[in-house]
Amino acid sequence: MSVLVERLKKEHALIVDVLNKVKEIGISSKEGQAKLLSVRTVLLAHLKAEDEQLYPALNKEAEKNDTLKRTLEMFAREMETISKEALHFLDKYLSGGSGFEFARDCGSLYVNLSQRIRKEESRLYTEYDKLNR
Repeated sequence: MSVLVERLKKEHALIVDVLNKVKEIGISSKEGQAKLLSVRTVLLAHLKAEDEQLYPALNKEAEKNDTLKRTLEMFAREMETISKEALHFLDKYLSGGSGFEFARDCGSLYVNLSQRIRKEESRLYTEYDKLNR
């Protein structure tokens, strides 16, 4: 496994772990809000790393691989939606929120992020590692 993929997978695990902790602690506490802020920082850094290091290599390979090109286009469309949802959620709850609404929104985000993480790790990261052997 490449150093980049290993780092990105660790960030995935951290993001999910912190979201779970925020759900346990509650968003109305200062600790919950601080953890949510930390997840925002990790998520933005993670997206930047993917944009600057992962996708350029995959896009270069996609110039000669139509299947990969279609896969990347699909992932880009999905990511736009998920990124907006995640950043909206984080911005909305950085200063607190109601328990029920937070639980509902957090659950939805958790499901969407978990699905995206599985797809990235099984498809995109595998492709990246094939290119960097």
